[in-house]
Amino acid sequence: MGYRFKIAFCLVLMLVSQWLMAADVKGVRVWRAPDNTRLVFDLTGPVEHKIFTLDSPARLVIDIENAKFAANTDGLDFSGSPIGKMRYGKRNQTDLRVVLDLQTEVKPRSFALLALADKPDRLVIDLYDEGTATVKTVQTVAKAPESKRDIVIAIDAGHGGEDPGALGPKRVREKDVVLKIAQELARLIDSEPGYKAQMVRTGDYYIPLRARRNKAREIRADLFISIHADAFKNPKAKGASVFALSRRGATSETARFLASKENEADLIGGVGDVSLDDKDEMLVGVLVDLSMNATLANSLNVGDRVLKQMGAITKLHKHQVEQAGFAVLKSPDVPSILVETGFISNPDEARALSTDSHRKKLATAIFNGVKSYFYDVPPADSYVAWKKHGGKGSGGSAATVEHIIARGDTLSSIAKRYRTTVAQLLEANGLNNTNIKVGQKLTIPTS
Repeated sequence: MGYRFKIAFCLVLMLVSQWLMAADVKGVRVWRAPDNTRLVFDLTGPVEHKIFTLDSPARLVIDIENAKFAANTDGLDFSGSPIGKMRYGKRNQTDLRVVLDLQTEVKPRSFALLALADKPDRLVIDLYDEGTATVKTVQTVAKAPESKRDIVIAIDAGHGGEDPGALGPKRVREKDVVLKIAQELARLIDSEPGYKAQMVRTGDYYIPLRARRNKAREIRADLFISIHADAFKNPKAKGASVFALSRRGATSETARFLASKENEADLIGGVGDVSLDDKDEMLVGVLVDLSMNATLANSLNVGDRVLKQMGAITKLHKHQVEQAGFAVLKSPDVPSILVETGFISNPDEARALSTDSHRKKLATAIFNGVKSYFYDVPPADSYVAWKKHGGKGSGGSAATVEHIIARGDTLSSIAKRYRTTVAQLLEANGLNNTNIKVGQKLTIPTS
């Protein structure tokens, strides 16, 4: 009798356990990016799933174990995406099958995300457009620059899509505010002769942090600016800030907090197997140490100028450029800064950030700081350098740019920055070896 009771009890436990593990699909959202479509299923718990494609006609099948569909899809808009229609039904009595009728062929990818912060468990389906190429290294896209080229500024509006960023009073969303500031900054840059803006995010969709900084490298940007309007645990915190990367630790409690929140964005926005402890990148960091030191010096320089300009139109949280381990700033060869335009958790600053006039002032201040930096140290082959020296450099005469050695500079890093060679630097400055010292002036040749 006791044996039979144990068997029955175990069966009951198995049935109860299976019932408890069942999950509902309680919401569905779709986001369209330039090269992919993201479909997100909000869940009441973690699930196991698999996907596969079918031809004639093209379909993507999503099987979710021990789940049922309980979402309202009335407002779901698939326009502009490869999805023509979504269907769903029971499979094997307990499982859920979702079928996407596709209008074009795609490269699917899926992953599950566990509940994090205010986000529930989710199943993410990414549909990459056919023909999308992945650029792995900057060497594959680098070409010899034209004379009198534009200075290229990569502008990164933080968050987007599945990740709204910080939320302020009256549901002001960081992702919306910073996109508008970024668009205004891009307009100012493109209207200035000798400058060209490249938006990293052009709409409401999410881009992984690594992909953001890599895009700046792919387009050979001269500067990367990531724009944010974050929140802090203290709602009284206020003021704009500018950050550069710290490889040794954050310079303040706020910097550490904000860096942690921003680096967490990949888990909220959804990047499957993301690891914030990127060991491979740390190894690469050792190999590019000299280049990184020079890049950090330039980041701090331009950051300081941007901060001073912003201080003229808004309160500053700190009066010096702070440093923290923001993943999005970890580019070894592109000077990079992160601009916190204010604390959206502060009611007064959230109200200001919601107005066009304040956003335009912020964008203008950022660009004025950028122009100040590049006027002093323009790329040698740029229109700004050519104009600074009275339009010389075309024809037979050669224009020159002066560079003052900063801590961490090497001749190789300087040559890379100005798109010249170490041999040309040695010849132009009458040097017999590569030994240089802080404060020394170098002549940068250009034609």
